[in-house]
Amino acid sequence: MNNSSNKESVVLADDPCLAGVSLLDFTAVVGIVEMVKWLLNRLRVKTMPTRARIPLYQPLLRVFCRNNCTQVAWLFLKSLHKIKNMPEELNLTLFQSFHWYNSLDGKFWVDRIKDVPELKGLGISHVWLPPAYKESQGAKGVGYAVYDLFDLGEFDQKGSVRTKYGTKDEYLTCIKAFQEQGIKVIVDVVMNHRCGADEKEKVMVRNVESGDRGKRPGEPYEKEIPTKYTFPGRRGQYSSYIWDFQSFTAVNDDCDNKENSTFYLIELAYSHGFDKVPSTQFGNFDYLLGADVNFRNKDVREELKWWGEWYCNTVHFDGVRLDAVKHMSSDFINEWVSYVQEKTGKKLLVIGEDWSQSVDELTKYQDMSFGKIQLFDVPLHYNLSRASKERDFDLRTLLNGSLVKSCPELAITFVDNHDTQPLQGLESPVDEWFQPLAYAVILLRKEGIPCVFAPSIYGASYSDKNKDEQNVEIELLSVPGIKEMLRVRKERAYGEQRDYFDLPHLVGWTREGVNDRLETGCAVLINNGDAGQKDMEVGRRHAGQTFRDVLNHVQGKVVINEEGWGTFKVKERSVSVWVKE
Repeated sequence: MNNSSNKESVVLADDPCLAGVSLLDFTAVVGIVEMVKWLLNRLRVKTMPTRARIPLYQPLLRVFCRNNCTQVAWLFLKSLHKIKNMPEELNLTLFQSFHWYNSLDGKFWVDRIKDVPELKGLGISHVWLPPAYKESQGAKGVGYAVYDLFDLGEFDQKGSVRTKYGTKDEYLTCIKAFQEQGIKVIVDVVMNHRCGADEKEKVMVRNVESGDRGKRPGEPYEKEIPTKYTFPGRRGQYSSYIWDFQSFTAVNDDCDNKENSTFYLIELAYSHGFDKVPSTQFGNFDYLLGADVNFRNKDVREELKWWGEWYCNTVHFDGVRLDAVKHMSSDFINEWVSYVQEKTGKKLLVIGEDWSQSVDELTKYQDMSFGKIQLFDVPLHYNLSRASKERDFDLRTLLNGSLVKSCPELAITFVDNHDTQPLQGLESPVDEWFQPLAYAVILLRKEGIPCVFAPSIYGASYSDKNKDEQNVEIELLSVPGIKEMLRVRKERAYGEQRDYFDLPHLVGWTREGVNDRLETGCAVLINNGDAGQKDMEVGRRHAGQTFRDVLNHVQGKVVINEEGWGTFKVKERSVSVWVKE
């Protein structure tokens, strides 16, 4: 092995994502990756995306796994992003198409079709659609209080045929419209709980205090609880499975009663207590809300796997966003993902929502999934939120403790979403003035896959009650410059990245571009203090060329010198994105 490979191994050994693996393993794996890279180049596999190239590595991974080297196999995948000069792939960009307060008029699916041409032009590669199945509030529900996973707006249940978003036929038409323009569709999958039971059952339960599940539950007693789901409107179509108390671990009296701190642990013959889940918050965070699904029940697991197969074959989605994964058995999630992909023959983009501010917890979950699941970068969101609110925030620390810094190949970055928007339970929005800076960070850097929130492009207005039960009017404005930055990501933000995180209130980076696309390359500055400037290298390939601020915040031009450097400027508390004329 040459010296450069050994040097790369040392760098890998410092990666917190890979703690506990020996340097010998790193050296061996990096050598294998270099060998595979050489083979791919010999075969002229230049433009195939990394995810499409993964199947080419499967024979090696199978050898690892057969020899009980699962950790090394996972390390092999993790190390791919560390190897320089791999063929450049087109940037992926996700779009979250909804927010919590979309209209109740039932026209969501129809209206989204109108957005397809613009989103395609902005470089959106994947669209994340809201939960499409019937929930406990019928046509008024956002979709996360799941009632019937098989009802996509087809059956008269919970007071309506359609969901909040429209009918099943409109849903299928919407998906087809995106896919015909080359935009892949990610569906929202909520398997953790059920709400809106059709009947109650009298069973033995124990009281549990939600704030401390480590305490011994109370003594068992008999109680009527809402745990029987018969789906009378569907009448057994697609599935005849009846959910009863044996399908659940625990239940509350009311899915929407957030004030009740007590829920009921169901006494079952085949399992005792809570399931083992990734989150140890409150002692055990298996129970979240409603009737908590018991994944230790074999019939439940088979039903959910069948539903996943049916759902994919019915709507032909390209990826899934898995809700509340830290509250569910990671073994089952791995089983479900593998089953659906095997049965449908589709390689899905799988994204998990593990709402944790601890990057250690996130990387631990990724290890549990052996790289099958990418995660939203929750720590980065909170960094961006704090940076928008703290006047003296040190921008050099903006990426500290983030998933995109620790494990960039599995990070989905975002600025805000439906949970963090004003008046929601995880309310922590990034302040308006900082949103353009935040989007520059997630859109124009090399690491991570960004997810753009619909109101950031189209705006939103709504009203709801705050914590003091006062009605509040909210208006979310579209983010200035976001369309320009999306186009820069689509067309120019490629190639080697050079970071200039050397001043507390003024940081920047450059992307050199790639040789086969002459228009590529850019320089970015973000600033939360006074106006400033910074000398940055964009590469000698740009020598003599003129750059301008595509956001038009700074007037004038920058001519790149013969060494590939330029002096770039930015205004007070602002962002500038410099590209070639």
